[in-house]
Amino acid sequence: MPYDYQIRSADDYRDAYKESINAPEKFWGKIAEHFLWKKKWDKVLEWNFTEPKTEWFRGAKLNITENCLDRHLEKNGNTAAIIWEPNDPEEHHRIITYKDLYYKVCQFAGVLKNNGVKKGDRVCIYMGMIPELAIAVLACARIGAIHSVVFGGFSAQSIADRLYDAKAEFIITCDGAFRGAKDIPLKSVIDDALIGNREVKRVIVCTRTRTPVSMIKGRDVWWEDEIKKIETLGLIDCPAEEMDAEDPLFILYTSGSTGKPKGVVHSCAGYMIYTNYTFINVFQYQPNDIFFCTADVGWITGHSYILYGPLSAGATTMMFEGIPTWPDAGRLWNIIDKHKVNILYTAPTAIRSLMGFGLAPLEGKNLSSLKILGTVGEPINEEAWHWYDENIGKGKCPIVDTWWQTETGGILISNIAGITPSKPAWATLPMPGVQPILVDENGKEIIAENDEIISGNLCIKAPWPSIIRTTYGDHARCQKKIISVHIQIYISQAMAH
Repeated sequence: MPYDYQIRSADDYRDAYKESINAPEKFWGKIAEHFLWKKKWDKVLEWNFTEPKTEWFRGAKLNITENCLDRHLEKNGNTAAIIWEPNDPEEHHRIITYKDLYYKVCQFAGVLKNNGVKKGDRVCIYMGMIPELAIAVLACARIGAIHSVVFGGFSAQSIADRLYDAKAEFIITCDGAFRGAKDIPLKSVIDDALIGNREVKRVIVCTRTRTPVSMIKGRDVWWEDEIKKIETLGLIDCPAEEMDAEDPLFILYTSGSTGKPKGVVHSCAGYMIYTNYTFINVFQYQPNDIFFCTADVGWITGHSYILYGPLSAGATTMMFEGIPTWPDAGRLWNIIDKHKVNILYTAPTAIRSLMGFGLAPLEGKNLSSLKILGTVGEPINEEAWHWYDENIGKGKCPIVDTWWQTETGGILISNIAGITPSKPAWATLPMPGVQPILVDENGKEIIAENDEIISGNLCIKAPWPSIIRTTYGDHARCQKKIISVHIQIYISQAMAH
């Protein structure tokens, strides 16, 4: 087997789930042995939901990029790490091998250090879906800086709010971005966001659209110029910074109920282990498969299942700059045929949008390379599920319906492709390590009798490795709004089914 901890049968799932609940430290400790550590852990798990406080692999030291890059170089250095498909189908795609990606990440990590970025600094990344976005994210992780990616469609005020909350002193952006028929003026938005800001020391600008931009002397520098400086100085190699297992890896902002952005913090070790484990198992990933997640890296799905999950597994992951309906509604299907994609992971919203164009965009499309389909983002309705199954999967591809969110870091509830049962519009079973319960409005557990269908608030009873650690700069908000003693994570009653 390519991955020793990959679930291969329904019996494997039952055994893994049972052990993960009865002996979580033993279960996750065995999986963690498959990763690179600078120092092993003293204790696998320590937690309480009163503070709340969760620590996984306490005392361990590591760097996530050594697990996403370095450890693949000897045997898989020439394997494609990222396949990038541009917005314009007439522009040539790019293939970046693990060896290439390692080199580029170390190179840009040198750029960050040369510009004063240090371990623990917060770096805002506001870019389009280009390979340099992945390089920037991994370069931050390489030197221990905390990255905070902001979706390329957010406004100047939204960015300003996030910069202020994170106390970020560094920004990485582009002159502009392409998205469908739109050109997004990223640098201009950043300039507006920085009006009155006295904290930001450096803005690094990558060239993409060649949109004319203003560059403020002493603050703004070009990515390409900074790369040349590093090459001239010979600062190409960048050893990975030693990180504690519980050191913050990134902050990802979600909108709170008050409108004030909420900075969800994920840590290094637990997040790495869990995104890797769920990626390998939910999608039944096999070496040489091409995995295509259509999300943006500005969202948690892109963090976990375009970058960290696939790359830590030595997988080939796709990045797509555009949108599914431009220049026409056949774009996704063309990409799948062009690159022989094996696994497609997309949102029900995209599926429903493509359904609206009918079957004409599918004419002449082969799609025979597809083995597994997935959905993420919101519940999928039965009509969309069946359309996806019949017209894209040709009735031969298992569909994994995944439930999770920014705060969870990785997939919590989903069928495992071809292994555990699926049911249209139902997420089905929890992943190993996840203990879901239903409670009423008073926090009392609801127990089903005789396999009846019940509804209530879906809650998680105990921590999994990628659970949110805090809300940045406001742990009390995490305690009050996200995790409480009895009820941890709410979703709608419909999803509680």
